[in-house]
Amino acid sequence: MKKILVIGANGQIGTELTTALVKLHGAKQVVASDIQTLGRHQELAYEKLDVTDAKRLAEVVQQHDIGEIYHLAAALSAKGEEHPEWAWNLNMTGLLNVLEVARQAKLSKVFWPSSIAAFGPSTPRDNAPQIGAMDPKTVYGISKLAGEHWCAWYAEKYGMDIRSLRYPGLISYSAEPGGGTTDYAIQALFAAAAGHDYTSFLDVDSTLPMMYMPDAVRATIELMSAPKEQLKVTGSYNLAAWSFSPRELVDIIRQRYPSFKVAYKPDFRQAIADAWPRSIDDSKARQDWQWLPAYSLADMVDDMLLHLVKRKPVTQEQAA
Repeated sequence: MKKILVIGANGQIGTELTTALVKLHGAKQVVASDIQTLGRHQELAYEKLDVTDAKRLAEVVQQHDIGEIYHLAAALSAKGEEHPEWAWNLNMTGLLNVLEVARQAKLSKVFWPSSIAAFGPSTPRDNAPQIGAMDPKTVYGISKLAGEHWCAWYAEKYGMDIRSLRYPGLISYSAEPGGGTTDYAIQALFAAAAGHDYTSFLDVDSTLPMMYMPDAVRATIELMSAPKEQLKVTGSYNLAAWSFSPRELVDIIRQRYPSFKVAYKPDFRQAIADAWPRSIDDSKARQDWQWLPAYSLADMVDDMLLHLVKRKPVTQEQAA
C-alpha cells in the first residue's frame, strides 16, 4: 500500500486531519510535512517541505512512495490581504506543483480544500448554492476559485481523481488560529477559557457559516473514502454545519461563563465577512456521500471549553 502525504500537517486542519489519518491507516502509512523544521506528530515520518519548491516536493513523493496527497498548506484570508503576492504564490504555485507532481507520479488521489471565500457579493447570502455566481473579493478567495478550476481542468484533461470541499469557518482547540476571517470564534473561546475579556474584530451580528474541526475532518475522510462513481460534483463540494454571529456565540459562552466580557471593534476583516454568505446549501454533499454534521453549536462550545481549560493558560496577547 502506497503512503499518504499531508502537506501543511502542522496547521489548523492538518494537525487534526493527520491524527485521524493515522488512526485510520496506521503511523507507517502517513508522512507529515510542513515548512517548519519540526512536526507536531512525533510518531510519524516528517519532511520539512516548502510546497512552492516543485523539485523538493517530487523528491518527497518518490522517497516515501506516496500514493495520495492531502494538500493543506495555504495563506488564509486576513493574512492574504496583508501580503497579497506572497499569498497568491503560496496558494497557486503550491497547488499547481501538487497537481503536476501527482500527474507525473500517477498518484491515486489528491485532496485540496476550497473555502466559502470563493463566493462573493453576487452569491446569495442565504443558502449559497453549489453552482452559482462566484466573484470573490480577496486574494485568498480568488486563489480558491482559481484552484477549483485548476483541479477540475486536471481531472478532466488527465483523468485524475481530485477531491475538494468548500470549508466554512473552522473551529479547533488543537492549533492556534492561522489568520482567517472566522478566527474570532476561536479567539473568543480561547479567551473565555483563560478567564480573559475579548475584543472581536467582527461586528456583533456578522453571521457566517462555521463548523467544528472534528466534523470537518470526518467530512474530508468520508469524501476521500467515497466511491468515485458516487461523486457528481466535478469540483469542490459545499459543506455546512451551522451559522452564527459573534452575539450568538457569546450568548452561549456566557451560559457557561457569565462574567465573560466582549467588546466589538471591527477592522478590515469586516468587509471580507460582509462579502461572504451567511449560510450554505450543502445538499449535494448530503445526497452524494451522505454527509451530516455530528456536533450542534452548543456541543461544540462545550467540547472546546472542556479541552481549552486543560491547556496551558493563554496570554492576553494570544487572546486578543
